[in-house]
Amino acid sequence: MKDAVSGSDKSPCFGKTWGSSTSSGYCSGDSDSEFEQYFTARTSFICKPKKEKDEQVKCGKRQELSGTEILQKVKEYNAQINSNLFMNLNKDGSYTGFIKVQFKLVRPVSVPPPRKGTATQDGAGKKNGGVKRCTSFYLPKDTSKHLHISSRTCAREVIEALLKKFTVVDNPGKFALFERTERHDQVFLRKLSDDERPLDLRLCAGPNEKALSLVLKENETGEVNWDAFSMPELKNFVRMLQREEEEHVKQILQRYALARTRMQEAQAAASIPGGSSAGGSTPG
Repeated sequence: MKDAVSGSDKSPCFGKTWGSSTSSGYCSGDSDSEFEQYFTARTSFICKPKKEKDEQVKCGKRQELSGTEILQKVKEYNAQINSNLFMNLNKDGSYTGFIKVQFKLVRPVSVPPPRKGTATQDGAGKKNGGVKRCTSFYLPKDTSKHLHISSRTCAREVIEALLKKFTVVDNPGKFALFERTERHDQVFLRKLSDDERPLDLRLCAGPNEKALSLVLKENETGEVNWDAFSMPELKNFVRMLQREEEEHVKQILQRYALARTRMQEAQAAASIPGGSSAGGSTPG
């Protein structure tokens, strides 16, 4: 597969942060910990429910096109585009073309750390090169990628190719490819099965991105598939949960301490002679 360069295919730059809720999170592999390190740009590790305009819909698989229908649709498709991203029909009946995939990920992805020439030694004489490290960061919102694929390329292969392009080492099972369509001012999302062919969908819908676009998201199945994570990832998630729990406990204790202080101040003011509890005036 070969990719086409687009305006959004830029190498992202990331800032290092623990507390920001808007900036990207990044961690260098040179940290003291022997585990994979994660800087989180989210205020909370636990996902809060949010209102989505996109709606999950189930659709039946499209009917297979005949050779004549494919030829006609390829001609119609190429006549509508204003770029050089044409579809080409092969002698064996298959065809090739480009698809654009938008990334809409809410969790960080992991990539290998920068390669070093040789293993270095610290003051104690221990080698650091044998420790497996990863760098994790949040992809920017508008990240997208063009892929040149065949009509026989399935959705699972597209996901694997995308992760390879960005050198992401996460398990491909953590991700899913979605079909996004707009109808009657409403947006619909449909998760593609592993064996569906994205280029077939692109050909049938035409080049209009509003009619159909492809989105890469986390593979949400209702429950987190913890078996898909590595041991270092799981240990870091536990640390993040513990950090968040401690922060919530601290906030609750502060809130109750403030309420207790205010009640004590009110009691002290009420017990002062001549105050509101002293009440009426003495008879003359």
